[in-house]
Amino acid sequence: MSFASFAVLSLRNALGVPSPKVPIDGTAFVLYVLPAFVCQFAVAVLAVKPQTHTLRVVLWPLVALLAARAALSVDMSLGKIEQKFNNTNFVLFMISVAARTLDWALAKRPLVRHLRPTNSSPSTIMDAIDLVSNFRGHGWDWSRYRSYIPRETRPANCMAFVLYASLSAVAHALICGAFHRAILTLVPTRAGPITEGSTIFDDTLPFPVQYLRATMISALFAIDIYATMQMSYDLCTVLGILVLGQDPVQWPPAFNAPWRATSLSSLWGCRWHQFLRHTFLILGGYPLSVVLGRAGLIIGAFLASVLWHHTSLITLDSQVEMWWMLVGFGMMGPGILAERVFYQLTGRRVGGVLGWVWTMVSLMLWGNMIVEGFARAGMFGCSSPLDSESPLRASVERLVMDFDVWLHALN
Repeated sequence: MSFASFAVLSLRNALGVPSPKVPIDGTAFVLYVLPAFVCQFAVAVLAVKPQTHTLRVVLWPLVALLAARAALSVDMSLGKIEQKFNNTNFVLFMISVAARTLDWALAKRPLVRHLRPTNSSPSTIMDAIDLVSNFRGHGWDWSRYRSYIPRETRPANCMAFVLYASLSAVAHALICGAFHRAILTLVPTRAGPITEGSTIFDDTLPFPVQYLRATMISALFAIDIYATMQMSYDLCTVLGILVLGQDPVQWPPAFNAPWRATSLSSLWGCRWHQFLRHTFLILGGYPLSVVLGRAGLIIGAFLASVLWHHTSLITLDSQVEMWWMLVGFGMMGPGILAERVFYQLTGRRVGGVLGWVWTMVSLMLWGNMIVEGFARAGMFGCSSPLDSESPLRASVERLVMDFDVWLHALN
């Protein structure tokens, strides 16, 4: 037994984790999931109140243990292999609960909220609710390195804003379903030499064509992830405004046209979503910056990203190798540092057409490693209702299959 397996087994025994996992239902939610949320909310309430630092620090280990207990105890897939990605999301969310609560616990002063709905009065409970649900810190003064908030381009009128978000959700749902179906058409599950997963590389093709095909799959995967997150954010936006009475200003854009990034710094710093930025800084950036300064902040944040994404893989396949994420995400940090060196030597920042080419080539090189890791872990074996119910399914399958036949004809 490896040390990691021994550690997990010991933790499971200490926390009274059931084996096998308990399928999610009302009872399981109350026994395993709700306690972690209640304790996190308690720390959030304390975080906005003065003279609570010591109590927050004392409570944090309980939050972390309850989050670990929930992640190890509950089966969100209900035993269905094609729904295992539900467990992935749940485990990552519980890690986020522990990490974000740690940040609140360590804050020496109360966290201050600057942005509230129009005509609303200050409320500790509402501030705590916003703190728990606000991953980017928009409207809060709680981050040394604040997340970039893209410029708003949507309608200012509240109902027009809601209509825009609703139409965006529908459009991105169609994109998500179409691109997910295209990926599954090109990457059959349980195919090739991989036992439980698959691979984006087709070894029946010459290497240049094989790599081109893999890169296309990676690009489809990136767009699929983007569309899924944008759709989810749009739906949350609509619910937040219509149900909770929030203002549109509390829901700034999630993305900033990542396909237009002209450097790795701009891609990860302001164009891709910033929901996990602070979590990665807490888990890796801040600790390593103590030793290596600004470089440690960057390298540490991407190492935290490596661990985060590898954790998502092992929820699907505990035997998947870590080096796929280590190489894929780990090389983004040195790439950003190289851009800083370029600026120091030339006085010019990476940008323009050549900067865009540099960014896309970097993503093509290291992104294939990331997507291959997900494929080998079996992610493409997970189903999506957006895919199975998509009105574009038949057309996408036919188009992609014809393209794949053409690629093989080049051999």
